[in-house]
Amino acid sequence: MVETFADSVTGLIFDGQTLRIEFGVTRFDDVKPNTPITGRRYPACRLVLPRVAAVDLINCMQQVAPALTQAGVVKAAQRPAASPPKAG
Repeated sequence: MVETFADSVTGLIFDGQTLRIEFGVTRFDDVKPNTPITGRRYPACRLVLPRVAAVDLINCMQQVAPALTQAGVVKAAQRPAASPPKAG
């Protein structure tokens, strides 16, 4: 099995049949004194999943999400308070 490192998701497209996920990697330029750090993002790979596999991925990520939240990696989304119905 080939392994690919990526540090970002640069694209996500669902065309009704397949989910295409494009991954990127950031490469930094040589560091020079007294200059800002610069770099570029390059494509690393593209993963194309049929609809069934995309649903499996979503289900797996929903299982991982609580562990990431508990570890403090992500914060739970706060839902806006329900507004009272308007009189009308």
